[in-house]
Amino acid sequence: MALTRREVLKTSAAAALLSGLPAGWRGGAYAQEGPESPKMRFGIIALTDCSSIVMAHELGLFKKHGIESTISKEASWAVIRDRLTLGENQGTHLLLGTAYAMTMGLQGSPVKPTIIPCYLNRNGQAITLTKALLDKGAKTPAQIKPLAAEAKAKGSPMTFAMTYPPGTHAMWMRYWLASGGINPDRDVTLITIPPPQMVANMKVGKMDGFCVGEPWNARAIVDGIGFTAITTQQLWKDHPEKVLAFTEEFAAKNPRTVKATIRAVVEASQWIDKLENRTRMAEVVSQPQYINCPKEIILGRLLGEYDYGDGRKEKDKLYMTFFDRQANFPQKSHGVWWLSQFRRWGMVKEPPDYKGLVDRVHRADIFREVAKEMGVETPREDMKKETFFDGVTFDPAEPEKYAKSFAVHSMA
Repeated sequence: MALTRREVLKTSAAAALLSGLPAGWRGGAYAQEGPESPKMRFGIIALTDCSSIVMAHELGLFKKHGIESTISKEASWAVIRDRLTLGENQGTHLLLGTAYAMTMGLQGSPVKPTIIPCYLNRNGQAITLTKALLDKGAKTPAQIKPLAAEAKAKGSPMTFAMTYPPGTHAMWMRYWLASGGINPDRDVTLITIPPPQMVANMKVGKMDGFCVGEPWNARAIVDGIGFTAITTQQLWKDHPEKVLAFTEEFAAKNPRTVKATIRAVVEASQWIDKLENRTRMAEVVSQPQYINCPKEIILGRLLGEYDYGDGRKEKDKLYMTFFDRQANFPQKSHGVWWLSQFRRWGMVKEPPDYKGLVDRVHRADIFREVAKEMGVETPREDMKKETFFDGVTFDPAEPEKYAKSFAVHSMA
């Protein structure tokens, strides 16, 4: 005879009492050792890289670690920021740079110190251009530059979109354009569009190109309106992308909750990076309450199958990763790079406190504690040099020198 959940709980409680187990014991941990905030609401944006949060929810991994989770799909990164700031969402899918903007009070953010104790993924974004540029043979920034100069001279500058000014997509777009001598603040117009609205805006001719996460680049190709000029993993191999973030205040009051959340997300990330699970993952995250996009469009690039929309098709081994190659580790040097770009593009007028801010936001110490408990390997060092697609090497020991080394910048 099947028992109801209530009967199972009654039976378990009675068995615990009869066996002499102490009060508060819950199948492996005392209640007081569980999350301080067992009810957690997580914000997401409709992007493939929200998947580890969604799958932690759908696979029961949050529940396994004592968290009753609610997933809240938000309309834009600004809404994600505001709901985290107000405490309406306690944890969130977030752009790396937004955590710094919130901590520093930049780009319209009120000062709300925010921490990154875990990454959600690496790689898997792209820059998509309109078919009109392909018809003109303009696929690189150097080829676009004369067209941009002509458009500006006529009083109608070319327009490129990203998803949030201090975010990852803004930095990839800026870096890529500048590599061809285009100043994104002076030579073209850079606009902000929420990820799910990119394709619709390109269809009506609002932009010449955009940088966004998947599946919206793949969607533009399926819809026949654009082509992938470059993937972000081609810009920077195994670059950081979305992060799991909490306000500093919440994390200080709820350290066990933060760690429980990280455990669930890392376990979901491990599950996702078994490629045989990605078909199931695409089916789940494609649903209307999450990404709301056909699962086939989501799955292709998740498996590294890239159709660039310009005749090129290839298997990209650097597709979006969620756990492999220490993808979850919040490398502090990445924070230094972000601050160097804030400096380069005039988002801060003076050299920022590189070390102080990175130590405050990039909480590798929290991740290391959880990883040790889980038996997950972490890098020995928090700082690492990186070389980009243009051959320029970033040394985190000299961020100010790096920021000032570029011919194209917006510093006063």
